[in-house]
Amino acid sequence: MIVYDKLWETMRLKNVSQYQLIKKYGFSTGQLDRLRKNGNINSYTLNRLCEILDCKLENIAEYKKD
Repeated sequence: MIVYDKLWETMRLKNVSQYQLIKKYGFSTGQLDRLRKNGNINSYTLNRLCEILDCKLENIAEYKKD
């Protein structure tokens, strides 16, 4: 299972809020909800988060065996 637990810590370290993702970068509340619930996210969204946060994918997501 892919989990996005690291995303929230990376956002905190980079001083990027969920509000900024919605208002400044055009993320939908549905996308953020899927991230919170470890739902399906497309690679475009992951790429965009890496660009915004200036980080690597492993700072956002990780694989955990079920």
